Amino acid sequence: MDSTLLPFALLCFTSFFTLTNPLGTMPVFLTMTHGMTDKERRSIVRRATIVSFITIMVFVFAGQFLFKFFGISTNGFRIAGGVIIFKIGFDMLQARYTPMKLKDEEIKTYADDISITPLGIPMLCGPGAIANAIVLMQDANSFEMKSTLISIIALIYLITYFILRASTRLVKVLGETGNNVMMRLMGLILMVIAVECFVSGAKPIFIDIVKEGMLGMIQ
Repeated sequence: MDSTLLPFALLCFTSFFTLTNPLGTMPVFLTMTHGMTDKERRSIVRRATIVSFITIMVFVFAGQFLFKFFGISTNGFRIAGGVIIFKIGFDMLQARYTPMKLKDEEIKTYADDISITPLGIPMLCGPGAIANAIVLMQDANSFEMKSTLISIIALIYLITYFILRASTRLVKVLGETGNNVMMRLMGLILMVIAVECFVSGAKPIFIDIVKEGMLGMIQ
């Protein structure tokens, strides 16, 4: 086995799990689906995770095309992605929730829409997850690494599906304090990943600037 495959797999899992944040999404999900039956909730969760997975896959495979089409450099995207992921991690570290509440009649009328937005996009598949997917796909320089990335993304959304399905029981087990502790811990991990992403993008740009400056001085 390639010695770089396991660290890459761990990076994929930890970054996507924290960005998807199914544990932090549970209270919001329960609020949005208040008054619904378990069958209706399962239907929403299933649709939301499928939509999120398909959206991520589109960006995983089309990311390089978007770079070329818009003339975006990979390093520049790493810096922007690092900033976005850092902000998400910082909010998680503060245990902040996005307040989203719909009226009972609106929930039942727009159940299908809820599963797509805001639950699917941007809660389970936000800009941080999209940026992370594109950057990791760029880093995956072998077929095994690309397959690992896709497999782990699928695994994350499968785990997310089961966590949200069991959200009523899990929220009671974790309690508010346990959920806040979990969110803060994942936020800290996410901030570290964001810093690494930012530095990996800024370092080549800084080196190029220094080289151009030295060449200018020599000439």
